[in-house]
Amino acid sequence: MRLVRLDAEPSAVGADVRAAVTAWGEGESVLGGVAVFGCAPLGAPRPLDAVLVLPRGVVVVLGADLGEPATKLEAPLRTPWTVDGWPLVRDGAANPGLEALESAAALARGLQARGVEPLPVAAVVAVGPYAAQVTQPTTDLHRGLRVLSPTTTSVLAAARELATYERTCPAAAAHRLLRALDGGIDLSAAELVAEGFADTGDDDLGTTETVLLPKVRAAPRRPLSRRRSVLGGAVAAVVLACAAVLVVLLTGGPEPAAPARAVRQVDGVGFVEHAARRGTDCVAVSSGDVQAWFAEHPCREVSRARFATRTDGRPVVVAVTSVDTGDERSAAELRELAQQPGTGQVGVPLTGNGAEFDDAARAVQQTGARVRVVRAVWGDGPSAPEDVALRTAVERGLRLPL
Repeated sequence: MRLVRLDAEPSAVGADVRAAVTAWGEGESVLGGVAVFGCAPLGAPRPLDAVLVLPRGVVVVLGADLGEPATKLEAPLRTPWTVDGWPLVRDGAANPGLEALESAAALARGLQARGVEPLPVAAVVAVGPYAAQVTQPTTDLHRGLRVLSPTTTSVLAAARELATYERTCPAAAAHRLLRALDGGIDLSAAELVAEGFADTGDDDLGTTETVLLPKVRAAPRRPLSRRRSVLGGAVAAVVLACAAVLVVLLTGGPEPAAPARAVRQVDGVGFVEHAARRGTDCVAVSSGDVQAWFAEHPCREVSRARFATRTDGRPVVVAVTSVDTGDERSAAELRELAQQPGTGQVGVPLTGNGAEFDDAARAVQQTGARVRVVRAVWGDGPSAPEDVALRTAVERGLRLPL
């Protein structure tokens, strides 16, 4: 693994992470890839101790200092952490796991905004100075989060579990990804290939398959007389025409086939598009204080879509609204207003009257003159804004194409 240090690690345990990764050595014999230390992705809650750009995925590493060694650390996402039975006391976020997932999502959004072909982004929380036993719920492991005391073997095992994309990232795509992290990173194609990235000119991380179908020879026909052939063809044509007329008269015509629904992929998770609308009247499709703001600041365009997905085997409904305000200043005003509770909806979701999204998990994102609002609710029960599973769906919804 190639090492690049941009800045000092923001946590004390970050030095242990760097020591663990350094022990792997350069090249792909152990794992390969490039480790960037002291990285600060745009939109992340705080600087990261490391970003591991691997041939089959990206892993962000966030350090969490415990203050003193621990015998047992319980690290769930839904509740505060405990160290040897006592609540974790630290500066910053109360739950480092959520902070790590938000950092991973921010990095993924930043790469997509720069047009970089995204690899799946997972998260690791490195705790120290030492924790003999770390306990995580199984559902948290499935969300792509690992909490560990950093050693050469523990960080390596986590990276191998999390970076499992089906195809190796091409060297050219890895170069663009690293440049997006920091413009000063300029590794050559040969250096990246030596670290396990694919030596190919194909920058598309998607896969395609071409199937060649063999020609089928038609069976030889028995010879018929010309008169008999013409007569038979005429009779068959009349019968078919009469049958078609009868079908139209009795049924009103053949029933059209249902159109196939578009499926979008984010981090390997499918989102099925169930409805989409595009227009220019933001006032008509908003509510509350937001609607009043649009009355004074007409938008250029508003796009709304509703998607269905599944999380932990349960159905989730995701509503996405994207507004083109025309300029960055207006977009910043709208973002600040939309982030405040009780100010109304930016684009009523395309289902019912939108009331079912009152308790939704949500996120607001500004990119230039555009503001995107994403809401997610359970399709089979009550929802809560702080639900971790719904927040994960929301973060992915920020990267859904409209």
